Amino acid sequence: MTPQELRTLCLSFNAAVEEFPFTPEASVFKVLGKMFALSHLDGRPLTVNLKCDPEDAVRLRAEYEGVIVPGWRMNKRHWNTVTVAELPASVVRELVEDSYDLVVAGLPRAERLRLDRS
Repeated sequence: MTPQELRTLCLSFNAAVEEFPFTPEASVFKVLGKMFALSHLDGRPLTVNLKCDPEDAVRLRAEYEGVIVPGWRMNKRHWNTVTVAELPASVVRELVEDSYDLVVAGLPRAERLRLDRS
């Protein structure tokens, strides 16, 4: 998956936006103000930080040792850093979608309903 494909994927979700609150190089993808992905799209290798259920995070780190690691500069219980080039695009898509879904699930009910109507 290329950096542009990762950006397109992240922006394909309902109400997703890209912002640069930290540095111009750090793309932060949010839904209704809550971050679900963070990536330096020009980084080599290309990595992305994604939210993850804590139990799944441990399992994924064991299954993809060295490719999925505890989130860099993030809460390591809830975030993973994923080396994109080391995984099939289908796995990356699933991980990004799971991250988005976790963030949406944590939104207040009224905001979730507003997303459903969009």
